Amino acid sequence: MNMQTHDKQMPIMEHLIELRNRLTWAVLALFITFAVCYYFVEDIYGFLVRPLANEMGPDRRMIYTALTEVFFTYVKVSFFAALFVSAPVFLGQIWAFVAPGLYKNERSAFLPFLFATPILFLMGGALVYYFIMPLAWKFFLSFEHAGGDSGLAIQLEAKVGEYLSLVMKLIFAFGLCFQLPVLLTLMARAGIVTADGLARRRKYAIVIAFVFAAILTPPDLISQVGLGIPIIILYEISIVMARISERKKRAAADNDDSDEDEDEDSSESADEASGDSVDAQAAAAASYDDGQSSLTGSSEEKQTSRLSGPSSNDDGEDDFNNAR
Repeated sequence: MNMQTHDKQMPIMEHLIELRNRLTWAVLALFITFAVCYYFVEDIYGFLVRPLANEMGPDRRMIYTALTEVFFTYVKVSFFAALFVSAPVFLGQIWAFVAPGLYKNERSAFLPFLFATPILFLMGGALVYYFIMPLAWKFFLSFEHAGGDSGLAIQLEAKVGEYLSLVMKLIFAFGLCFQLPVLLTLMARAGIVTADGLARRRKYAIVIAFVFAAILTPPDLISQVGLGIPIIILYEISIVMARISERKKRAAADNDDSDEDEDEDSSESADEASGDSVDAQAAAAASYDDGQSSLTGSSEEKQTSRLSGPSSNDDGEDDFNNAR
């Protein structure tokens, strides 16, 4: 079903009602997952703080300086986890609303990206959790020292809210950056960018990747390099995906052209066949007319011969009368 047929079947108000129902289900799923995540919020927060706890040791602690800080931190943790868990439901509802307005080839083209989006986000979050955060926390904790005769000791007293904000910023930054292949591949399918154009702008992409990593990550070399290098790798993957997409697009265009040529050949052969049949019918009609005209001519000649001049019998009767 294409967009025009779908629009004819569903007026604009029904489209808006369907969109409202889809968003209602998505928001309902978000609230349900938020309630479940808030019930397990201490376990979720313990999972997020584990990389820092492994570097600091079991005898260290985290502090909060405002009465409501821990409560709002738990709310943020629950909402963050609920967004991540309910993302497939939200994407599924959006897809269910958009899919009826797409052609079959468009649905088959966009459906893999729908599954790739949460998977790539999960890969980005896993990279920052298992690789970047331990290295970054170790780097920041290296500035602690015991003090002694030279001065006072420097020791980290991490705040609950500040730590969560930093962790969420890193996870979202890496998760969004891992969507780069999806974005560039869709742009290539739409004809906005090309694989050759992306390859020619590779040097600019490297500079932009490290600038983007410097803005999103903490001001340390480990986090910036840890985000910049994956962006460059993802950019190269995007070029390969764009080439594959362009190749499929050209193959589909060639198939369409061949189908059109076959349709034109079949229509031409049909026209020739119809022309031959028309000629045959005209020839048959002409021969029929000739036959009718010949029959008509012979009958007229007979009638003329009967009307004009005496026959042989009439000549014999005259001779007999004269003899008498």
